[in-house]
Formats: sequence, structure tokens, C-alpha cells
Amino acid sequence: MLGKLTWQAIPFDQPIPLAAGLFVVFGIAAVLIWIAAKGYIPYLWREWITSVDHKRIGIMYCLLAAVMLLRGFSDALMMRSQQAMAFHAPGYLPPEHYDQIFSAHGTIMIFFVAMPFVIGLMNFAVPLQLGVRDVAFPTLNSVGFWLTAAGAFLVNISLVVGEFARTGWLPFPPLSELTYSPGVGVDYYLWAIQISGIGTLMTGINFVTTILKIRAPGMSYMRMPIFCWTALASNLLIVAAFPILTATLGMLLLDRYAGFHFFTNEAGGNAMMFMNLIWAWGHPEVYILVLPAFGVFSEVVSTFSGKPLFGRRSMIVATMAICILSYSVWLHHFFTMGAGGDVNGVFGIASMIIAVPTGVKIFNWLFTMYGGRIRFSSAMLWAVGFMVTFVIGGMTGVLLASPAADFVLHNSLFLVAHFHNVIIGAVLFGAFAGYTYWFPKAFGFVLDERLGKAAFWCWLVGFYVAFVPLYIVGLEGMTRRMQHYDRPEWYPWILVAGVGALIILCGIVLQIAQLWVSIRGRERRRERTGDPWDGRSLEWSTSSPPPAFNFAVLPQVTNDDPYWETKQRTRAIGHPATGEAKYSPIEMPRNSATGFVTAFFAVVTGFSLIWQIWWLVILGLIGAYVTFVVFAWRDIHETEIPAEEVSRIDRADRAARAAALHEGPAR
Repeated sequence: MLGKLTWQAIPFDQPIPLAAGLFVVFGIAAVLIWIAAKGYIPYLWREWITSVDHKRIGIMYCLLAAVMLLRGFSDALMMRSQQAMAFHAPGYLPPEHYDQIFSAHGTIMIFFVAMPFVIGLMNFAVPLQLGVRDVAFPTLNSVGFWLTAAGAFLVNISLVVGEFARTGWLPFPPLSELTYSPGVGVDYYLWAIQISGIGTLMTGINFVTTILKIRAPGMSYMRMPIFCWTALASNLLIVAAFPILTATLGMLLLDRYAGFHFFTNEAGGNAMMFMNLIWAWGHPEVYILVLPAFGVFSEVVSTFSGKPLFGRRSMIVATMAICILSYSVWLHHFFTMGAGGDVNGVFGIASMIIAVPTGVKIFNWLFTMYGGRIRFSSAMLWAVGFMVTFVIGGMTGVLLASPAADFVLHNSLFLVAHFHNVIIGAVLFGAFAGYTYWFPKAFGFVLDERLGKAAFWCWLVGFYVAFVPLYIVGLEGMTRRMQHYDRPEWYPWILVAGVGALIILCGIVLQIAQLWVSIRGRERRRERTGDPWDGRSLEWSTSSPPPAFNFAVLPQVTNDDPYWETKQRTRAIGHPATGEAKYSPIEMPRNSATGFVTAFFAVVTGFSLIWQIWWLVILGLIGAYVTFVVFAWRDIHETEIPAEEVSRIDRADRAARAAALHEGPAR
């Protein structure tokens, strides 16, 4: 009746995972009880859970990423503390539990922290920067988010019921094949990533369509903000790369469930083909994550330097060059495979070439800052910290692009340090910069700057203290994924790395405190002009938070920095140059529970496939199909906002903005 699911699936004999799982369960239960007691359920259902507004979906993506960051960082703390205690000792984590922790850490940080964070920022900012009212497919946008949340939920279920994969953040065969991983850990991984990956692919299709086909009047491609360009490049990579991931994991599922042998060497398959396919997705994935962060830094550096972005067109060319070249470097992930000197040489050179457009971006940001009136807000600090950190990570990447060097360092902690140098220094710093930068636009009040700057310094110092030692022990020969060790020269560096993780923890605590203090004092921090940073692009031309329709009248774009030019003209003549707008009723998409219901059935289907509860699989698939039919047969797809309501909202915003512009730059 329940397939492979029995009471033995709950780890009663393992106190650490059981305690962690119960903490998560009771935490979720406590939050739900508090929400119900406050009477917030109808509001959350109406305004958030069923919302198809791109802004609210973007905020929910970022909230999911923040929650999963806490979950993934807890795994990092456990790994660092285990290694600190495991010199000539077993430590406190059994090998099988330690293997699950490092696998879950990588999986969560890439798929459920970095991806949701950058997609959330794109969701929130791109339509506003394009001067439009929503994405091309609003309901599909909601489905994409809730499928991502469903995948994250399945990963967390494995804390309490069953186990997680012990294969690393990528399930390499033959270790992930049924012979060597007979439990459900790999199945949890595969179904969680398949479900969330489908949601990500939907998002990619949505944003490519939106950016290419829906823009404000006059906004040509060359007038789009750089963040929109990097979002376009990132989503083009999603559309091209994620089907490879889906197909690759699908073949591994067929190996495990149906006795196929795509990747089993002893039965005619080829495990190295999995490596080839997974990295054909995996290296473009790095740029899927980092390109939107580059866009964030472009917006932040330009705004807080008080200058247009230097070499704007060269930045666009560099962005698209990276988009294309990212497909020519995947083999550097397995230089040790034995493909031969010619193949390794070609991919090594390609890996070095892709550093050129990245270097162009660094110089563009530096020249933008040169001669500008720089304001070192916390968002700008994240950008400056990124430049220093990312250049170091890039140099170590060029070193690893040499097949000879990579052959020595490939499986060492030097490689781990390089990877984190890029992902933390670029993607996470970019996410934090974007979060700080657009927070007042999303919620109407600014974050506490003192705590924000303190959090930045803890993250920056903590990063170097945590990962520079890993470069050193990697050069000394320490391989990754070691549960214990007996080399005395490694021990001091591992202790230092543990201290670095604690400093980063202080940064996270400060970020939580920053949010708490800012929310409590939100009335004092209220930003009523919609433009707290004296911004340049169209998102700052509407109120904070923006109305559901974003713009009462779609803006007319005539230059690269449309809102900046409007402000300059207004300041020159002393009053707004435009007269009364002509308001019309606006049609907006209706809220829909399709995404949430689809995710519910995705969780049911995924969980039942993991435990092979076949009757529940059938019910889950039927439920998903019925949801699709109900959505497809809806009679009313949109709701109309009357012109009077549009007029009332827009007039109030214009009055506040005119007064602020007359006084001069915000700050």
C-alpha cells in the first residue's frame, strides 16, 4: 500500500538528523499557527499565494532563497565543525551522515538559494525596467515559482523521512546507480531537481519572450538597461541548458527505476557520458547565475557613482559573448578524463578566452566609478567587495584552465575554494546588492544602513578567513569531501576556516537584525518619492511599492537613461514638463491558484515516486491534469482597474515626486 515507505524511514536511531528535522517541522508548524491565529490566511491566499503579479512572485522567490540560505549554511557549519574535530578522530558526524550533508549543502545552495535569488530579482525588476505591466505569461510565472518551492520542499522532507543523496551535489554514476545507492537519497535528489528544473525552464521561456517582445514604446534593444541584457543572456542559457539537465537526470532515473543502462559501464553504458552531459549543463549554469549578478552591479555602480555606465555597448557585447562562449568550456570540468592533449588544449584555451569579456566588465565598472561622485552605501560596498573578490577567483580560474595544473588540483580543496570564490563573491554578493538596492522599491522603506554595512564587512572578512585556508590545504594535497584526516599540517588551516564560517554567521545574524530593525522602524524610514537612490532607469519612475499595474501610462523612451533625463529636465525648469496624463482602464491578469495547486500535486507525485507508492502517483498525475484543464477552460482571464482608480493612484505619486524633484537629488 505504501510502497517502500515504512517506520524505518524515520531516523529514530540518528539524533542529529532527527533533531534537525523536528526543528524544521516544529518551526513550520509554529509559523502556520501564528499566521492562522493572526487571521492572515485569507490575506496571504488572496495577495500572495495566488498572485500572478511579477513583483510579488519575485519577492517570494527571494524569501524562498533566504530561508534555504539558512538551511544550506547550517550544513556548511556542520561540515566545518566536523573537520575541525576530525583530526586523528572520527568527529561527531558518521560518514554516511557527513556525505548527506555535503551533498545537500551544494544542492541547496545552487538550486534553491542562488537560482531563486537571481530569478527573484529578475522577476521583480525586469518588467519595471522595461516599462511594462507584467511578464508575457503571468500564470506560467506563478507555476514556475511554486514548482521551485515544491523541489525545495522535497529536499527538506528528506530530513525527516528517508535520507538524502550521498553522491555530492551532482549525482555522478556509478555511485548514483541502484547498485551503489539502493536507498531513496538519490531519488529525492532526482525528483526534487526535475520538478524545480521544469519550473526554471518555464521561467526562462517566460523572460526570453518578455524581453524580446514586450517593451515600452521607444525602448529598443540598445536602450534596454544592462540588467535586462544580462537577464536575457541568462534566460537564453536556461532555455538552452536546462533541457540537457532534464534529459540527463531522466536517463539516470530510467537506469534506477526501469533497469536501463545509459550510465552503467558493466552493462554497455558509459558513466563518462553522464559527466559530459551534466557539465554541458553545469558550466552554462555558472553563467546563468553570475550574469544577472553582473547586471545588478552595473545598475548599482552607475547609480551610486552618479554617472552613466562607461562603455555601455561594449558591456552588452561582452554579456552576449559570455552567453555564447559559456557553451565552449564545459570539458574543463574533467580534464582528468583522458580525452587527450588536443581536446584538453582546445577547451583550456576556450576557458581562458572567456575571461576576456569578463575583464571588459571589470574595467567598465572601474571607469564608471572613476571621476564619479561615489556614495558608499551598503549596496555599493557589495559591488566593490565583489570586484576585488571576483578578480581573485577569476585568476585562480585561469590557473585551473591549464590542463596540467588542473590535473594536480582537480579534486582538491583548491578547486572548492575557487568555486566558492566565484559563487559567493559574485552571485551571493550580487544578490545581496540587488536585495539592498531594490528593497525600498518593493516595500516603500529603506533598510538600516549601519547594520547593512556591518553585515557586509562580516561577510567579506569571513569569506577570506574561511576560504583562503582552503586554497592552502588544497595546494598541500587535501582532497574535498574528507570526513576525517591525519595530516598535522592541515589542522591549523581547517581551524581558521571554521572561524571564517563563524564570522559569516555573524554577517547572516546582522542581516536578520537589519531586516527586523528596518521593519520595526519602517514609518521613520518610509520613502515616498519612489526614488531613494536618485536612480536612472524606469523602475524609479513609479511609486514605492509600485501599483499592481506598474505604470498608469506606459513611458515613452527616448534615450539610454530615460528617468535620469526626465529628472534633469524637471530640475532645470523647476516643475514637471508633462501635463495631465490621459488615464484609461487597465486590464490585468486575474489571480490564479494554478501554480500552488500544481506544486501540491508535484510534491505528492514526487514523494510517491521516491517511495514507489504507485496508486498515489496516479492520483497525483490525475490531479495535475485536472488543474491544467480547469485553468485552460477559464472564462475570465483578466480583471479591469477603472480609470478613476488609476488616476487617483498616479496623481498622488506624481505630487510626491514633483515635490521631491523640485528639492533636488534624494541622497
